Amino acid sequence: MGKPQEYLQTDLETWTRSDRYHNEHLINDDQVLDHVLETSKSLPNIAVSKAQVGLNKYHLFYIPYPLTGKILIPASEVTSSETNIRSGNSGYSTIWLARALPETGRLITLEINPQHADVALNNFKYAGLDDKIQLILGPAKESIESLQPDPPFDLIFIDADKQGNLDYFVQAKRLIREGGVIIEFLRVDNVVRYGRVADLNYHDQAVEGVRRLVEFLKTDNTVEATTLSTVGEKGYDGFIYAVKI
Repeated sequence: MGKPQEYLQTDLETWTRSDRYHNEHLINDDQVLDHVLETSKSLPNIAVSKAQVGLNKYHLFYIPYPLTGKILIPASEVTSSETNIRSGNSGYSTIWLARALPETGRLITLEINPQHADVALNNFKYAGLDDKIQLILGPAKESIESLQPDPPFDLIFIDADKQGNLDYFVQAKRLIREGGVIIEFLRVDNVVRYGRVADLNYHDQAVEGVRRLVEFLKTDNTVEATTLSTVGEKGYDGFIYAVKI
């Protein structure tokens, strides 16, 4: 038996180098997503990382689940719509979600900024997915409260202002089917935020918004939820998966 792996202190440079190495070997170039990044340089840099997009080539949603270890959901089982709550919307994550949908699947994305909405709509058309995606322009809190999907959504992906996390999550539970997946996947201003969420001496509006959601989940017996920390080219982040039970 060899020596146990030695644990070394790492930093953003190490994580970025690792992401680039693995991405170059495992993830093919994608003209559409490269185009989206190019057209959205004037927007906030909140797109998910390339490594996360790479999961889409398997057309699977990876769901860590405290009770069963993990669940892999093939896209063929996602039969109704998804919703994507975004801010700074360039269409990047919306496109990789829409690509994983079956032929009958549809996706709704919410955006408050008209300029961002125009960029996203053009990118959906460029990707050939504009017939699958509906963009609703307006404040996400008002838009999500107005939704009445029938059948309910299979998957909801929340990536918007952190102060509204709890409001969006409560509405997501109303809209999701039993066994459906709510993903709180916040890559830049996220649920870990370089560990600041767990530092109770650190305070700002975004951190407090994440804490309100986490504290709510602690006593919410209608979902199973877990947080996973991540490191990579976008730094020390994290995301919450919640499954409605």
